[in-house]
Amino acid sequence: MTPIQSTSGFQGLGLAPKLLEILHNKGFKIPTPIQQQAIPVAVLGKDIMGIAQTGTGKTLAFGLPMLQTIAKTKTLGLVVLPTRELALQVNEALENIGKSFGLKTAVLIGGESMHKQLMNLRRHPHIIIATPGRLIDHLEQKTARLDKVGILVLDEADRMLDMGFSKDINFLVDALPDKRQTLCFSATMTNTVEQLVAKMMHEYVTISVCAPVASTHIEQDVVRYDTPDQKLDLLVRMLTQEEYEKVLIFGETKHGVQRLSEKLSQNGISAEAIHGNKSQPQRQRALNAFKSNMVRALCATDVAARGLDIPNVSHVINFDQPNNYDDYIHRIGRTGRAGKQGCAYTFVANTVARY
Repeated sequence: MTPIQSTSGFQGLGLAPKLLEILHNKGFKIPTPIQQQAIPVAVLGKDIMGIAQTGTGKTLAFGLPMLQTIAKTKTLGLVVLPTRELALQVNEALENIGKSFGLKTAVLIGGESMHKQLMNLRRHPHIIIATPGRLIDHLEQKTARLDKVGILVLDEADRMLDMGFSKDINFLVDALPDKRQTLCFSATMTNTVEQLVAKMMHEYVTISVCAPVASTHIEQDVVRYDTPDQKLDLLVRMLTQEEYEKVLIFGETKHGVQRLSEKLSQNGISAEAIHGNKSQPQRQRALNAFKSNMVRALCATDVAARGLDIPNVSHVINFDQPNNYDDYIHRIGRTGRAGKQGCAYTFVANTVARY
């Protein structure tokens, strides 16, 4: 497949005519920085260590080369990532591009029927998209095999390691063929990520996009409070204002997020919550309700919301402060997208220094 010129803006990246045509028809006109840098390297079959934040277009950065490689070599693709929601989101993005030429995927995540997943595996998918634990379940039950994998993607590697998947990832890497292409993406390059990369890849290209900064389209401010009760009262008062159309609220703990959504509902503010204690169907229903504007507020932990693409968020509220600057930028980056204005507020106790 020989690349051609295209009006899509993805020309010159080494993509095949069919992919360029699909991108053009789908309205993808200008590649993001990570796509611009990663795609030409990946289509050559080279290993990549990509440093890029969530929301920078990584799915197509690895997805397009993967689709092209699979079409050429008839190999199997494997995408491993930390959360169920992110797996479903990546699957949706890949199917959006690949369904026109018969792409078949199998999503292996916890909280869903093993039997249903087995049926999808028996369809001989081109790409398996999985969270580490459920993929290992299938390997141990011999319902999945990785010996035909020719291209591996590890997405959100730092988050997977933070969530305690280190042993699982090492187990999976050991089960894969030595001869393969590996694309690893991470928001940060920590020591544990470096150790993982050293184990997986010997020669690779490092690609790093700019350090995260807040969009100029986002208005940022703090909300000060004295007591926990006052903190909640202030949030309720804020959300009774009409301009708070679609609000994503971040909390620190699973129980705290659940209590917060219940308190908002009791005060007449339609709200849902997503966190690790909810089943996959419950989390998906809550997310769908928020996306379709059936509820105004979605309360979430960082882990549950990692990597989710939620359009048209008018406000982000840090009800509990994030642990670091990168998480702060990641959170508030859910608003002020596509040239729209957004607002981000962080609750700060009067006994705590300004964030």
